[in-house]
Amino acid sequence: MRKTALFLLLVLALHAEAQILNPAKWTWMPSKTTVKTGEELELIFKVTIDRNWYVYANDFDPDCGPMLTTVTLDKHASYELVGGLRAINPKDKHDEIFDCAVKVFEGTGEFRQTIKVLGKDLRLKGIYEGQTCTNIDGKCIPFDGEFEFTGITVTGAEIKKTTQEPQQAEVIQQPIIEEPLQPTTTASPEKKEWGKATGPILDKSILEGDNVLDDSTFFGYLLFAFVLGIISLVTPCVFPMVPMTVTFFLRDNQSRKQGIRNAVFFGISIITIYTLAGTLFAVLLGAEGLNALATHWAPNLFVFVIFIVFALSFLGMFEITAPHQLVNKVDQKSEKGGLAGIFFMAATLVLVSFSCTIPIVGNVVVMSAGGQILKPILAMFSYSLAFAIPFTLFAIFPEWMKGLPKSGGWLNSVKVTLGFLELALALKFFSIADQAYHWRLLDRDTNIALWIVIFSLLGFYLLGKIRMPHDSPVEKVPVPRLLLATLVFSFVIYLIPGLWGAPLKALAGYLPPQYTHDFDLVSMTRSTRANEICEAPRYADFLHLPHGLQGYFDYEQALKCAREQNKPLFIDFTGHGCTNCREMEAVVWSDPLVLERLKNDFVIVALYVDDKTPLPESEWVTSTYDGKVKSTIGKKNADIQIANLDNNAQPFYVLLGPDERVLAWPYGYDRSVEKFVAFLESGKKKYTELYGQ
Repeated sequence: MRKTALFLLLVLALHAEAQILNPAKWTWMPSKTTVKTGEELELIFKVTIDRNWYVYANDFDPDCGPMLTTVTLDKHASYELVGGLRAINPKDKHDEIFDCAVKVFEGTGEFRQTIKVLGKDLRLKGIYEGQTCTNIDGKCIPFDGEFEFTGITVTGAEIKKTTQEPQQAEVIQQPIIEEPLQPTTTASPEKKEWGKATGPILDKSILEGDNVLDDSTFFGYLLFAFVLGIISLVTPCVFPMVPMTVTFFLRDNQSRKQGIRNAVFFGISIITIYTLAGTLFAVLLGAEGLNALATHWAPNLFVFVIFIVFALSFLGMFEITAPHQLVNKVDQKSEKGGLAGIFFMAATLVLVSFSCTIPIVGNVVVMSAGGQILKPILAMFSYSLAFAIPFTLFAIFPEWMKGLPKSGGWLNSVKVTLGFLELALALKFFSIADQAYHWRLLDRDTNIALWIVIFSLLGFYLLGKIRMPHDSPVEKVPVPRLLLATLVFSFVIYLIPGLWGAPLKALAGYLPPQYTHDFDLVSMTRSTRANEICEAPRYADFLHLPHGLQGYFDYEQALKCAREQNKPLFIDFTGHGCTNCREMEAVVWSDPLVLERLKNDFVIVALYVDDKTPLPESEWVTSTYDGKVKSTIGKKNADIQIANLDNNAQPFYVLLGPDERVLAWPYGYDRSVEKFVAFLESGKKKYTELYGQ
C-alpha cells in the first residue's frame, strides 16, 4: 500500500535504529455480535500504549503537524458509515514537538465508528494508521496495521445503500468543519500520465516578459552586482558588523593620515577577499561551498563567540588588549603587522556576511564552476567594490568623530551602547546553526525574551540608571540620550507582543521562524483555512511552512500531488540560515493577495538547501552537475536547483507545470507584493494556456 511505503521511508529516514519499536498495540471488537439489517453497530478500536508514550487522536487541527489517527474500511455493499470516527475522551496537550494544541491518549485509548448494517454478508476489514510519540526524547513513530471483524451474525433482509459509494474505500476520520472558500477543482476526465520526476526544466521558449535574473548583458550584470553590493549593507547579517568595524578603528595612537590609510586598506582587503573567495570556492568546494559555510555550526558558533567577547569588552568587563597590543607591537617593528589586523577584520566581515550576501555570490560561484572565468571575477569585483566603499567610509569616520571638541566620556557611552547591540545581534548566528541542525535550543520566544531584557537594560543605561565600569557619572540626561532611550523603550514595547506570537515583521530576518514559538497565542486564535494536500508530507515533523500553509518538503512527492490536483507547483528554494527568506515570508507571503493565491492556486514545496538531515542510502543521488553523491536533504535539494536552474541563491521561487517546465521567470529576493503577485499570475496564465486548466 502507498501509505505503508511512506511510513517505512519515514522510519528509515528519521529513526534508523537496529531495534523496531512497537509502543502501541491495537485490538478491536464489535459492540454486539448479533445484529439485524437496518440496525446500527459500533466498531470499537482499543489501543494499549507503553509507558511514557502517547498516541494522537483525530479531533484536532489536521494542519498542526502530527498524523491524526485514521481508520480505512474496505469498500463493501454490506454496510454504510454513520458519521465519522470518534475519539473517546482524549486528553488535551500542547505538543512541544509540533508546537501546537493536540489531543492524545496515554496508557489506553479508544476510538469508535458507527455503521449501518445493510446485508448478511457483512465484511468489515481495513487498515488503521497514526502516530505515536514518547515523552522521554521526543521520538515519534508512525504506525499502521490491518484489522478484520469476525464472528458477527446478521439477520434480516438485504437493504440498499442510501449513500453514494466511494471510489476505493471508506476512510473514517473526523470531518473538517470549516468549509473551503472555493470548491475543489475537478480534474479533467482524460488524465494524462506524466513521466518520472527529473527536475525543473528551464524552457525559455515558453517564457514571456522580462527576466529579472537574466545576466546575458555583460555590463548590465556588473551594474546588477554593484547595486546588490549596496543593498547587502542593510541585510541582517551585514548590519551588525558596522558597529564592530567602527569600534575597531577607534584608536587613539594613530593620526588622521594613518586612519585614512588603514580604512582604504580595509576596503581593498574586502574587495580582494570577496573576489578571490568567489572563484576559489567554486574550484575547491563547488557551488555548495558558500551555503555550507554559511550554515555550518562551526563558523556560526565561532562568530557568535566573537560577538559575545566584543560585547563584553564594550560593556567594560575587560579590555581586548591582546589584539591591540599585538597590532601596536607589530606596528612598531614593521608596517605589515598593523595591516594584518585590518585584513583579519575584513576577512571576518566577509565570513559573517555570507548568509545574506550569498544571492549574488552564489550566482557567481555557479558561473565560475561552470567554466566561466572573466565574467565571475569582474562580477565579484563589482559587487565587493560597492560593498566595501561604505565600510571604508565608516572606517574613516571615527577620525572625523575624534576631531570634535570636548569628546570626553561620551565615547565610552558609544562603546557600551554598541556592546548591548552586539550582545543582542550575536543570537542571530547561534540561531542559524540551531535551525540547520534542529537543536531547538534558541526558539523564537526565548530570543525575544532575551532581547527584551537586553534592550531594557540599554534603555536604563541611556537614562543614567545603570553605570558601567568606565563611565562618568550622568548628572543630567542630555536630550539626544533621552530621545535615544525613548526609541529603545519603544522598541521593547514593540517586542513584548512577540512573546505571544505577534509576527514582528520588521524583525523577520533577525528572529528564529514563527514555528519555533512555544506559545503562539496569535496562531491559536486565528481562524484560517489551509490549502489541501494529497498525502502526509515527508519531513513535516521538523520542516515547516509559514502562515498555516500546507505543503511538501520533498520534490517528487510535491510534483505528484500537483499533477493529481491539476495545479502549478510552487517551489520555494529556501534555507534555515536564509534571513532574506524569512523576510520574504513575513513581508510578502503574509499579504492577503499573496497568501490566498498560495492557498488556492498552487501546490507548495519548500526545498531546504542547507538541512543537514541524512537521507537513507537508497535515496542518495549522484549529481549530474559535479558528479558528487548527495546524501542529505539539503544537498539533494541544492543539487536540484543548481543542476537544473544554474542558480544556488535563496530565496528562489519557481513555478512548474506537470511536465516540469518552468512557467515564469524565477523570482528572487524582492519585497514588492505587486511584483510577486504578478509573478504568480503569470505562472497561472501560462499553466492555463499549456495545460487547459
